[in-house]
Amino acid sequence: MNRANQSFDVLIVGGGAVGCAIARELARYRLSIALVEKEADVAAGTSGRNSAVVHAGFNNRPGSLMAKLCVAGNQGFPALCQELDVPFRKTGKILVAFDETDLATLRRLKAQGEANGCRGLELLDRAQLQAKLPQVGGIGGFFSPETGICDPFLYTVALAENAVANGVAFFLNHPVTAIAAAAGGYQVTAGGEDFSARVVVNATGLYSGQVAALAGVQGYHIYPCRGEYFILDQIAEGLLPLPVYPAPRAGEGGLGIHLTPTVHGNILLGPSAEYIDSLEDTASTQPVLDRLFQEAQQLLPSLTRKQIIGAYAGLRPKQAPPGEGGYRDFVVREDKPGFVDLIGIESPGLTASLPLAREVVALVGHTLDLAPREDFQPRRQGIRRFRDQSPEAQAALIAADPDYGEVVCRCQTVTRAELRQAVENPLGVRTLAGIKYRAWATTGRCHGGYCLPKIAQMLVEDYGLAPEEVTYRGAGSPLFTGRVKE
Repeated sequence: MNRANQSFDVLIVGGGAVGCAIARELARYRLSIALVEKEADVAAGTSGRNSAVVHAGFNNRPGSLMAKLCVAGNQGFPALCQELDVPFRKTGKILVAFDETDLATLRRLKAQGEANGCRGLELLDRAQLQAKLPQVGGIGGFFSPETGICDPFLYTVALAENAVANGVAFFLNHPVTAIAAAAGGYQVTAGGEDFSARVVVNATGLYSGQVAALAGVQGYHIYPCRGEYFILDQIAEGLLPLPVYPAPRAGEGGLGIHLTPTVHGNILLGPSAEYIDSLEDTASTQPVLDRLFQEAQQLLPSLTRKQIIGAYAGLRPKQAPPGEGGYRDFVVREDKPGFVDLIGIESPGLTASLPLAREVVALVGHTLDLAPREDFQPRRQGIRRFRDQSPEAQAALIAADPDYGEVVCRCQTVTRAELRQAVENPLGVRTLAGIKYRAWATTGRCHGGYCLPKIAQMLVEDYGLAPEEVTYRGAGSPLFTGRVKE
């Protein structure tokens, strides 16, 4: 391995939405910046395994950093997604009450949201709820017009790609194993390589307590809380135009099992909230999924199991231990000179990612001179989606690039040109999951039964990978282990 020391002004640890937002915001200044991530791609943890909701900010305690940054993030999210060419829809959101206790909760949330600066919050009686969403049950509701939905993986990828375009160096497959104080900053060992940095930013989510401890900062403990989800087919347009939640119940680790349309037209059911011991266990479990579906049917009685096409789970990095539940406030703090910790960045961390990044920039300014760059480029162009174009635009794309005329993923109408752009991404990711989340291939009802072999063949024949080098998520997830015959 390369042990040559690489020196930067700032080293960010963690390639989730918050880490990538920090990288992009710091790239606005005359600094040398690097980001190290232990996985083979960005958004491989909590940032890629959530409900994809852009929250309004009414769930958070007034006066908390979490509330302040959630509201700021929500109100700036549409413009940010436009800059980054990331899909976003302001859908609104409805919370449903099933008894008088729930109605009292909704009244409290409305007052709390208004104290936080949320806009347009509205309580609904039974008739108003049925008028807005006749397919749900309940005796009343609460409407938040500012809530939205996005693609969290594409959002994180876009932040990372824009950071790279502005000079940030990304080092994937680089888990941090040591951090030591050194003259003028810190010495960090990651992926077998040595890095020196004047400032280190710990944005590692589930691992933030462990990384802080490597730097000699003790006392942080993260409790992983698993949330399981069902993925429904692309039926949202006719069934559910906006996220629907139950009124939250005290002591739970999340906001309750809810239904959320995605920007791609699917519906998500979930998540559950189960404290577990492992920081890695994202298994789906039958008892939890059975309960999840039963509770989702209470919200939307027309749901059927034949609409389900998949399941997944994510982990929230909670500071609140089992038995306490609920939420503790975000921690964004310079715990040692030049060492910035972000601790307990769970939901609404995705919504608050840009304001969180700006908080970090201010802390970095305690150590480094933040001289703005005049040549910072805020815009990023994503993959041109063939399926979203008019027939005339599709014809023009094929004329300019014949690979747009070859549909490889039939379920999602993904062309060879789009797959090629996904493979040739600025981060150099060549995993099947990386291609999947950039081009959206293999996400249909057949789960890649038709297109996955063709994508693997493209990686081998067009990009020179050996079959054994084709992996799903990087090391430890090979698709092929050898040849049946030569």
